[in-house]
Amino acid sequence: METVKLSKIVKEFIPELYPCLRKNELNCNIVLRDGFSQLNPEDAKEIVQYSIYENQKGAYLH
Repeated sequence: METVKLSKIVKEFIPELYPCLRKNELNCNIVLRDGFSQLNPEDAKEIVQYSIYENQKGAYLH
């Protein structure tokens, strides 16, 4: 098991999204069961999508 910041996952697998994410999203801790070295691009994309979704919960749109 390994804990990494979402920013590390984004930089490695989806760097084009980095400027689009908020600081609080990038600073989220993600626990990877098999560690960062075993993470694949599809799993990384899913983690980023879920993290964005979780950070958007409760947000008010005007």
